[in-house]
Amino acid sequence: MTELVRKPAELRRACEDARRSSARVGLVPTMGALHEGHFSLMDEARKRADFLAVTIFVNPLQFGAGEDLERYPRTLESDLDGCRERKVDLVFAPETGSMYPDGFQTEVSVAEISKPLEGEFRPAHFAGVTTVVAKLFNLTGPCTAVFGRKDFQQWRVLSRMARDLDMPVEVVGCPIVREPDGLALSSRNRFLSPSERERALGIVSGLRAAHDAWQDGERDPVRLRAWAEQPVRSGFERVDYVAVVDPETLLAPVEPPGRLLVAVAAHLGSTRLIDNVVLGEDSRP
Repeated sequence: MTELVRKPAELRRACEDARRSSARVGLVPTMGALHEGHFSLMDEARKRADFLAVTIFVNPLQFGAGEDLERYPRTLESDLDGCRERKVDLVFAPETGSMYPDGFQTEVSVAEISKPLEGEFRPAHFAGVTTVVAKLFNLTGPCTAVFGRKDFQQWRVLSRMARDLDMPVEVVGCPIVREPDGLALSSRNRFLSPSERERALGIVSGLRAAHDAWQDGERDPVRLRAWAEQPVRSGFERVDYVAVVDPETLLAPVEPPGRLLVAVAAHLGSTRLIDNVVLGEDSRP
């Protein structure tokens, strides 16, 4: 049976009780509007844990001015149904005031790896992510936390935070889950009109073009970026970035690459989509 709790102290108590029973604790932090991508994270966490906690919290700190905080879908009842189907042990769905009580003034930030890509276009975003996830890690205690690699930079930032601060948390990144036509699953896909949904496949075409060029022996990041960029720019109204970088540093590679991250962020109407592929590691999107 899936238990729903609202207060931070209840999450802490449940995880402590689980560990006292020698259970391994798994954690899947989400903002809700759950889809098969989220459920795949729960399945992976369940393989690694005996007690599985899922958090559902639309975190205001990670939304900048003009972003879609108010528009972000909130579907708690259907999310709970999905968690019950996955036999999640506990869902933590706090109110904003319980996570950020009056007078809250602490921020957790990760310096260099937060700056490129998303950091350039959403400068306050990662401080909001790392602050809330640090709180969730503190409340959960020793655990395995599972994140999706669609938010590749987020996974790298949170891994760095846990390592740098000696948090007793194993941070796991899981492969992107896609629609049959290749579009990465996202809670924001529901905002796309039918014509926008068709045009969104430009992001997949760009990643596939770069992947195919890599498979054919191309290793020049500039040429790989050109392969990825053309289909994105032809389909999307505004492109924040198409980047080809070292997947560890998220910067331009300094040595001949064995792997390269191709990362894209682009807009259709008021909807912003992100996607990526790691060349030399991931299969074709």
